[in-house]
Amino acid sequence: MAENQNQSQHGMWSSGALFVLAAVGSAVGLGNIWKFPYITGENGGGAFLLVYLICICLIGFPVMMAEIMLGREGRMSPINSVLKLARENNRSPNWSLIGWAGTIGGIIILSFYAVIAGWITYYVWRLFSGEFVGQDAEAIGSAFGSFLASPWQVFLWFTLFMAVTIYVVARGVNKGLELAIRICMPLIFVLLIVLLIYGIAQGGFWEGFKFMFQVDFSKLKLNSLLVAMGHAFFTLSIGMGAIMAYGAYMPQAQSVKSAVGIIVIVDTVVALVAGLAIFSIVFADGLAPDQSVGLLFATAPVAFADLPFGSIFGGLFFLFVAFAAFTSAISLTEPALAYFVERYNVSRVKVAVSIGAITWVLGLGSVLSFNLLSGFKPLFGWTIFDFLDKITTWFFLPLGGLAIVVFVGYFLPRKKVWSVLEINTTWARNTWAALICVVGPIAIGLVFVLTIVEHIPALHFLIPFLVSNG
Repeated sequence: MAENQNQSQHGMWSSGALFVLAAVGSAVGLGNIWKFPYITGENGGGAFLLVYLICICLIGFPVMMAEIMLGREGRMSPINSVLKLARENNRSPNWSLIGWAGTIGGIIILSFYAVIAGWITYYVWRLFSGEFVGQDAEAIGSAFGSFLASPWQVFLWFTLFMAVTIYVVARGVNKGLELAIRICMPLIFVLLIVLLIYGIAQGGFWEGFKFMFQVDFSKLKLNSLLVAMGHAFFTLSIGMGAIMAYGAYMPQAQSVKSAVGIIVIVDTVVALVAGLAIFSIVFADGLAPDQSVGLLFATAPVAFADLPFGSIFGGLFFLFVAFAAFTSAISLTEPALAYFVERYNVSRVKVAVSIGAITWVLGLGSVLSFNLLSGFKPLFGWTIFDFLDKITTWFFLPLGGLAIVVFVGYFLPRKKVWSVLEINTTWARNTWAALICVVGPIAIGLVFVLTIVEHIPALHFLIPFLVSNG
């Protein structure tokens, strides 16, 4: 792994701070705001949160360091970065499958992620318009159901979101990605603080705080542990190539270790503050905190509808979520885009449009999964949307992440890795070796196996064996 002072052909972040903001933008998305609050609600609050934070520290932090390091040392797309490092260290070129898993997984994720982001974009103006003011939960839930049942409406907002995403990534690192990050990330932070203050003012803050931080281990189940480990891994965008691609544009002088520390802390703080803001509003209106995906699209509008200035703050809330979804979406296209620009030496605009078209076509299946094809469930009762979600969450990302820790932990020169990551003391090196060579592979492998067994009916007979022997 030779020291690499070269710049990426795709451009470079103008500063280390912009790289950190970009990586935070990739990590902060629907996982923090749409998913984290409702899975915390479903799994009992504080005990789940404690397990989640432990997983962030023991798994998320070292794996993200490894992935960013691969990108910065390779200075190319994830596929070519891993291939280059494998060849430099006399390892099999098949390790480039790490990049392929993340690149393909990222495009599949974007195809259904953009559908959900389209819903959110639609709800921005619905809330600002005051449509839900004075309406009860049944009416608001029915309105969301009617929206999903209309393929043309879902199609329109999905297409709009995809078009804006592809326009931005086509403009390149500095004129596209960086400009979007400079605008969106400060707005995300401002809106989040405004919403938290609003939630506190409504009187539900302490109930939300106790719900999130009061630890009761009796509420934890095996599935809660799996959800916590899986979400800690996926909320940081690990394994989908986006962080590795962004690492390729990282200034050489920027410390990987300190950058990852900031990214992990900010991502976690955003998730916690978003949870507090949402639960404050939910408890202030006397609503249940365990509403699954409906916590965002049904429960949140109900809460805002009954509160002072609810249409304004409800619109700001969904605007905040839309910005977060957008910054994550633009990062998902980058691994594939960078690879094809390198492979075929064609313009970024042509590749962006081509990838956008492919993703858009793939996303039509998810659009129709909620209306015209809602009854089409060819595998385990899954719709097309379910299938795409599960094969990425259960296969592409965990296997890609597992391969990253094994490659970095066992197949790259340890002294070079220490040098690049500035791991200088014996204690730090031993800790790194334990996390990347032992804890990471075991934990990710365990999440992978138990998740598959838990959710595929044909394998349920293995659960008693795994629990009794685990």
